[in-house]
Amino acid sequence: MRKGFLTFAAVGLLATGSMAACGDSGDSSDQAGGSNDKKPKIGVILPDSKSSARWEGADRKFLKAAFDAAGVESDIQNAQNDKTAFQTIADQMITNGVNVLMIVNLDSGTGKAVLDKAKSQGVATIDYDRLTLGGSAQYYVSFDNEAVGKLQGEGLSKCLTDKGAKNPSIAYLNGSPTDNNATLFKNGYDSVLKPKFDSKEYTKVADDSVPAWDNAQAATIFEQQLTKANGKIDGVLAANDGLGNAAISVLKKNKLNGKVPVTGQDATKEGLQNILAGDQCMTVYKAVKKEADAASELAIALAKGERKDTGQTVKDPEGNRDVPAVLLEPKAIYKDSVKDVVADGYITKDELCTGAFAKLCTDAGVS
Repeated sequence: MRKGFLTFAAVGLLATGSMAACGDSGDSSDQAGGSNDKKPKIGVILPDSKSSARWEGADRKFLKAAFDAAGVESDIQNAQNDKTAFQTIADQMITNGVNVLMIVNLDSGTGKAVLDKAKSQGVATIDYDRLTLGGSAQYYVSFDNEAVGKLQGEGLSKCLTDKGAKNPSIAYLNGSPTDNNATLFKNGYDSVLKPKFDSKEYTKVADDSVPAWDNAQAATIFEQQLTKANGKIDGVLAANDGLGNAAISVLKKNKLNGKVPVTGQDATKEGLQNILAGDQCMTVYKAVKKEADAASELAIALAKGERKDTGQTVKDPEGNRDVPAVLLEPKAIYKDSVKDVVADGYITKDELCTGAFAKLCTDAGVS
């Protein structure tokens, strides 16, 4: 995966051109996604509302705001982790005349079927946040997901060091095995932690994936991990805030919360509050507005029959093609930088600093 982060700056600076974006291959690169005499209409399919609060709380509103500001009609729906519903929504959107279809796939197989159907109907496509392996999307807009995982691995290591942990026992709660992003996150944190396992500085005692990022299953899995480890888990690499909170709920029952560092991702309200309370050591903030703005800019251009050069690509190993991409830079968030997420407008102080968290916010410099 090419790095070379675009830190937006990139939105608004993507070059418009009649040629396909560099690195695209196959006849999908010739698909403009609409014509100037057809009214632009963009469909978006979000994956669910349970795995992370971001999809409904952030992505939907930022995408809609961008489309509304451009005067472009949009239809944003949520598949609620139902593959049949995902395909039905896509069919309905195509039938209803979208020029562009943007998807967050539930898995690459379902995503590929939807993308291929759209392509056959002359509808341009964008992979949003998750790359569909073997798919045919014209663009992929996301964050550098290996970099996300690397920040998580570095974060766990930092938190263990801060606690003075010696030969800590580590448990992994990985994301869904059908989500390519989960694989990339794991590649990232393995790059940091595997050398420590190999040198015996750390010991890995559990390594499990959580189907569909399901938080309830994550709690069950972590309880089993803790039991199998005879209660000795000193650090939890949780792939997002939902999984992290699931682990924290089990740690609380065993009076271990705050003693065992737990990672996360997405800078959700729950995750940030867990950090303020000392139950979670860090999260990874992905500025979703920048991701939504980048994707909406590309979608609007496609709907008007234009192509933009993103200047970078990612490799789809199953499709054996380089997909034009926009990759944004993630940021690690600890207690002393929770205020940065508020300052960026991702969450408001009023939303975050409720009840008992008001004093914790003040102590952490949130204003």
